[in-house]
Amino acid sequence: MKILVVALLGAVSIVSAARAEDSYKPSVVVTRLLQTTTTSSGDPIRYPSFSDPEVQSLIVEIPPGGETGWHLHPVPTYAYILSGAIEVEGEDGARHVFKAGDSFAEMVDRKHDGRVVGSDPVRILVLVTGEKGKPFSVRTDPPH
Repeated sequence: MKILVVALLGAVSIVSAARAEDSYKPSVVVTRLLQTTTTSSGDPIRYPSFSDPEVQSLIVEIPPGGETGWHLHPVPTYAYILSGAIEVEGEDGARHVFKAGDSFAEMVDRKHDGRVVGSDPVRILVLVTGEKGKPFSVRTDPPH
């Protein structure tokens, strides 16, 4: 009986470990860019519930020497760095550099500022899971 239970548990693990990309034909290539349970500040991912949800995809471009300015995202926002490099400073002073090919879940409800690193512009693909008619980014004062 013990062997049967172990075998059944193993079969359940195999089924639950199946990946979404396994449902495509073999010629389809899926490259996972991000799989995380936390934002870049370490907070757990939380999905808001809106009566009028909206998804946006945007390209954000920041010139050499530029910065985003202090802001926060009130809704889940995800970033993929297409080109260049950016240093993001959180309100706690922690800094993280993200470069072309990096992907991350933005901080939610936490002040942060991004500054271009190097002499190349930064291009970021941003995906937002927000609410229709509401901003995905809000300008803030720098932390004190």
